[in-house]
Amino acid sequence: MLFKTSIPIMKTKIIIDEFIDSLKARQASQNTLASYERDIVQFSNYFEEQGKKIFDLTSEDMQEYINHLLAQGKSNSTISRSTASIKAFYRYLVSKKLAESNIAESVDSPKVDRKEPLILTKAEIEKLLEQPNLSELKGQRDKTMLEILYATGIRVTELISLRVEDVNLNGGYIKVKKKNTERHIPLGNLSLKCLKEYMNKVRPLLIRTEEEKTLFINTNGQKMTRQGYWKILKQYKDQAKIDKDITPHTIRHSFAVHMLEDGAELKTVQELLGHTDVASTMMYTQMANLHNEKNSEDNVNL
Repeated sequence: MLFKTSIPIMKTKIIIDEFIDSLKARQASQNTLASYERDIVQFSNYFEEQGKKIFDLTSEDMQEYINHLLAQGKSNSTISRSTASIKAFYRYLVSKKLAESNIAESVDSPKVDRKEPLILTKAEIEKLLEQPNLSELKGQRDKTMLEILYATGIRVTELISLRVEDVNLNGGYIKVKKKNTERHIPLGNLSLKCLKEYMNKVRPLLIRTEEEKTLFINTNGQKMTRQGYWKILKQYKDQAKIDKDITPHTIRHSFAVHMLEDGAELKTVQELLGHTDVASTMMYTQMANLHNEKNSEDNVNL
């Protein structure tokens, strides 16, 4: 049983905050931190309404919570994510001797059916890239960001985290840093040209202070946020009349499939995407093969 009386004055919120701080120290993204905190607070509130504390719960209580989420109509992916958050939280409690065991460890969350990632066709990518207004500073910045996303396949969090010193214009590549790793990603001719124009002519007019070293900044002279870029992409998607519910990650998926369709080696795509396990990249091979087969059939039927 968990420690009901050993921490009488410690507040649940304080412990949750300490857990989130431990994730920050491991350089978890803001999106991950918000997701973990939301899941754990909802879990804690559910049992507090029943007069139970998180330190007193059992695996049966955990199963009850999963059943509660199912009854609310939550999707399998949402429940699976929530279970993972709670499992990580209890792992932390056990390490701090605030709990005797991980109550989520032995509970099975609903199986998540893995959906095939949504991708854009090359024609849709082209339409998207044509949308920014190049007569405006904002449009030139947005064009550069879109070109880099599609030319490199980097994550949007990696894009907005780029700093000026991460760019090597002479070498034609950018450095993408994640925790203790760093990968050099080459730029295509067009994305390199856009980046040179942006850094030489646009960015100096957007920054408010020379101390600002973030590569892409908003019109207020501050670092671009992930949410801010999602809004920008949605605007251009609507302008291009692309009838798909896309996100910045859609461009990453599209980059991978198009690279493989054009004959790139799986290992090359894996390294560019920053996948540690080639299995994560394999799904794009299957998608590329299906697309090539469909194109062949369409050509035969012409």
